Amino acid sequence: MSKPIAFLGLGAMGSRMATRLLQAGHHVTVWNRSPAPMQALVAAGAEPASTPRQAAQGADFVIAMVRDDEAAQQVWCNPEAGALAGMGPAAVAIESSTLSLGAVRQLHEAAQAAGVQLLDAPVSGSRPAAQAGQLVYLVGGDAEAFARAEPILLAMGSAARHVGPVGHGALAKLVTNTLLGVHVAALAELIGLLRGQGVAAQEVLQAVAATPVWAPVDHYLSGSMLGGDFTPQFPVALISKDFGYAIEAGGSPENMPMAVAAKDVFERAAAEALGDQNMTAVVQLYPTATPRD
Repeated sequence: MSKPIAFLGLGAMGSRMATRLLQAGHHVTVWNRSPAPMQALVAAGAEPASTPRQAAQGADFVIAMVRDDEAAQQVWCNPEAGALAGMGPAAVAIESSTLSLGAVRQLHEAAQAAGVQLLDAPVSGSRPAAQAGQLVYLVGGDAEAFARAEPILLAMGSAARHVGPVGHGALAKLVTNTLLGVHVAALAELIGLLRGQGVAAQEVLQAVAATPVWAPVDHYLSGSMLGGDFTPQFPVALISKDFGYAIEAGGSPENMPMAVAAKDVFERAAAEALGDQNMTAVVQLYPTATPRD
């Protein structure tokens, strides 16, 4: 059944997610900070809005997909133009950005004050998954609100997992991205080791892939690193941001030593002007070295 949906934030992920909603037959109103990305969606049948508040008016579901805490705060809570000010009491706010735990809790308080139910529903999956409708939703919030929203989420994803109250979705996403980033940093370092020893890294890694320690995502990560294809799917700068949120949730750097070490790798890559490249570009920090005896 077609639903009126507002979609806020039409970056690389958001534009693909909004397109999936249109393809599923929903009536979608779109907003983006800069108007240019709205043009293709409007041409495909979406309604444009000049503010998040305008987009949210009359919507059953309002979905945001923006870069960080600051952007989410503006989209939802701006007193003049924010989406919460335009939402009706029966509408559900769905925050799909990767935010800090503190920001999600603040947003939950603002939604409660506005009489709106909030789901924190970040996604696992990059641009190809968004385009193919294969995202996995990690959802925190009221179970009844989740049940209402689940068909909408499954128009954009292959699975939606309810993991607990508001905030648990954010934690699940930060755990996911931290684990992914550790895989990236470790593989980059190990490929540097193999190359430094004069070894054909691809052959060794193919053998390692037959062992239980090899994770499914490692096929993609190692292929990108060995092939030198760093077309951005999940940029270095964004995963570095997410590590910062995870370490903050951990309470202190001392509580998250592995995350701190991996974050340092991505920060070094950003300092080497690799921030806009795919996360796998960190392999370039490990040029072939002369092996030691």
